[in-house]
Amino acid sequence: MLAGEEGTAVQMAMRILVTMAGVYGAARLLDVASAHIDGCLYHGDSGLEFAERLVAGGARVHIPTTLNVGAVDLLHPEHFQGDPQLAARAARLMHAYEEMGCQPIWTCAPYQAMHRPALGTDIAWAESNAIVFANSVLGARTNRYGDFIDICMAITGRAPAFGLHLPENRRGQLLFRLEGIPPQLLREDVFFPVLGYFLGEVTQSKIPVIEGLLPETTEDQLKALGAAAASSGAVALFHAVGVTPEAPTLDAAFQGRPCPQTIPVTLADLRGTVGKLGTVEDGAIHVVALGSPHFSLAEFAALMPLLEQYPIHPEVEFIVCTNRLALVALQQRGWLAQLQAWGVRVVVDTCVVVAPIVRRQGGVLMTNSGKFAHYAPGNIGFEVVFGSLQECVRSATQGSVWRDNLLWFN
Repeated sequence: MLAGEEGTAVQMAMRILVTMAGVYGAARLLDVASAHIDGCLYHGDSGLEFAERLVAGGARVHIPTTLNVGAVDLLHPEHFQGDPQLAARAARLMHAYEEMGCQPIWTCAPYQAMHRPALGTDIAWAESNAIVFANSVLGARTNRYGDFIDICMAITGRAPAFGLHLPENRRGQLLFRLEGIPPQLLREDVFFPVLGYFLGEVTQSKIPVIEGLLPETTEDQLKALGAAAASSGAVALFHAVGVTPEAPTLDAAFQGRPCPQTIPVTLADLRGTVGKLGTVEDGAIHVVALGSPHFSLAEFAALMPLLEQYPIHPEVEFIVCTNRLALVALQQRGWLAQLQAWGVRVVVDTCVVVAPIVRRQGGVLMTNSGKFAHYAPGNIGFEVVFGSLQECVRSATQGSVWRDNLLWFN
């Protein structure tokens, strides 16, 4: 490949990959079974030129490869509120990656859209929440890869042998012990993005081990935890004792070595973190945005009865971002028509913080997503209020923040 025997595009991809392997200090390359591409999100013409140069050179992916969100909802282009020329270039970029044989699922949660590598499988995934979920919840092995090297690995089927690909580098480095957390709060979905945000801030790029989560912790809860930890920090892997596959015991999480540091996590710590997830005091809201990572069907099942009970205020935009498979399931159940009748905009292929989806220019956005809360102020210029799913829906009903005053004080 490096010699050009498989074409100019493959040669370019391998040349980039070998160069980056040297940067990473990797002595060799290894085979990867699948890839997930973040470079399909339009950030400027350099990314478009790079992808179209690969296409012109005849590039095709060598392994099963899925695509992360783009900048437009290709099924519903009317959702895009920005410059039409920018939308056209973004769509061109998305189609270029399709031409290379990537699967157009357009989701930041490929693990909930039929792309679930097995325990111990080496993969080449980009997109921070997908990376941390694959490593932690599925037990697959990938580093925090980013734009452009992701497609190079997909084309060559190789990745540098370093970091989290190597089993000895996957042991825990910090222990977070939950202390005095009420059992009921441990079952609440809103607990997990808050815990994840706390972990990310403290951990940065180290590997945290969590002791004290319930064995019945759900996949969506772990998804929210990982996404928040990868936003406030650079977490690519966490272990939850008795919950995630590489941590059946505390000893296994640390691979039989002594725990280097233990950090207690108290209710007071989490209350403080809730405050960090908002940028303004409770008051009027203008937008509710859900689905970062993309909303699952189970999350829609929790949302439906709330919306039935609490109608959306006509001056509040209510947006839910999801993937195409979930959209089909919503249609089959008759839920999509009901959501639209209630005033909900269901967006696929993209999300609120990477594309101009919100109609309103500025204001206060409320969300139950730690990732949305982290990125919305800088990416789209909205102030943020964070709350549970129920708090978001009830706030949308009255156009101002409603709080469950017992949630963090029971």
